[in-house]
Amino acid sequence: MLTALKIFFFCFFFLFANLNYVFAKDIFVGKGEKHLTAASALKAAEDGDRIFIKGGYYSECPIIIDKSVSIIGIDNPVFDALSKDEGFIIRADNVTIKGITIQNSGISYIEDKAAVKLESVSNCVIEENILLNNFFGIYLSKVSNSAVKKNRIKASNLKETASGNGIHLWNSNNIIIENNSIEGHRDGIYFEFVKKGEIKSNISYKNLRYGLHFMFSDSCYYAGNTFKENGAGVAVMYTKKVTMTDNLFVDNWGSASYGLLLKEISDSEVYGNKFTRNTIGLYSEGSNRVKIYRNDFNQNGWAVRLMANSVDNVFSKNNFIGNSFDVATNSQQHYNKFINNYWDNYKGYDLNKDGKGDIPFRPVRLYSMIVANTPTALIFLRSLFVDVLDVAERALPSITPKTLTDEAPLMRKRL
Repeated sequence: MLTALKIFFFCFFFLFANLNYVFAKDIFVGKGEKHLTAASALKAAEDGDRIFIKGGYYSECPIIIDKSVSIIGIDNPVFDALSKDEGFIIRADNVTIKGITIQNSGISYIEDKAAVKLESVSNCVIEENILLNNFFGIYLSKVSNSAVKKNRIKASNLKETASGNGIHLWNSNNIIIENNSIEGHRDGIYFEFVKKGEIKSNISYKNLRYGLHFMFSDSCYYAGNTFKENGAGVAVMYTKKVTMTDNLFVDNWGSASYGLLLKEISDSEVYGNKFTRNTIGLYSEGSNRVKIYRNDFNQNGWAVRLMANSVDNVFSKNNFIGNSFDVATNSQQHYNKFINNYWDNYKGYDLNKDGKGDIPFRPVRLYSMIVANTPTALIFLRSLFVDVLDVAERALPSITPKTLTDEAPLMRKRL
């Protein structure tokens, strides 16, 4: 009897506390409806209501959402900020924006104007929207337990100074960024002071600076993304406990470009990724205790550039195929480990048939060290002189790092 009473009172107080949601109503906006504008519908709405926006053109931005409502587009309504202001500004928890086109947020060098901005809120969802020609696309500040999914975000600014980021997070936690397409912004995705963020299955391409850029963002997870044809692929800085897996870094070319930059990173994992046709596949500076394994490095200029201040990193079971330089460094001393990688340049043998080479492989070419000090020497890349240098260094190693060797290279490509 007491248990039944407890359940009754619990249900009663729960329903009372959520009365607005129990009696939530649907409000329609558009031609032939009581409300012709989103602002009018918001004024009449209460927490838990759903506001349906019919297809059409609306130029009433900015729209401030200070109630826990869902705003859902029917037949792709278009909200135009007229290159002056912002689109939607969310200042309430439990808000959803879905199925709307938002375009032309104003450019400002003082304010971070965005198509959708979330300020100090939680449990919000931004999904299946189209964001065109905005300064910032989706901007999250002090946001928690929210998701940004299946949005198409595109801008066409030609200068970094006149362009914001596609998806921008600051001081937020437990955010999911999934299945978005981001093109033409400064950075496709930007994280700063973010905890436990997940970036999954996004396509970030042709952005002016980075496909993904994150700093001071610990315990984050990045999986299944494509970073293609950006100024540089991904920059990971001043962060620990990061996992990056099953991503594609492709065609990130430029004089200072790379697929993945690791700078001051520690206690992290990079595995199952494909680095294809980048100027530098992976660049590591000041990064420690990172496990880099089961990645494919194909047709890059430099597959890996590993600076001497990166220590205690382990490279294992990676494939190095068709790169101009497999590994480059700036010192003869190294404190990292290479073991059981496949190198298409390895000329050793396997007498005991265990699948591993009987003699170590030294992946740093003498010529790569010359190019590191004198970049113009790159013009001799395909010359006979370079081949002679490599043969001489393999026979009598004197300059390339003695400590940077793979003691048991794989004889066959890892599948």
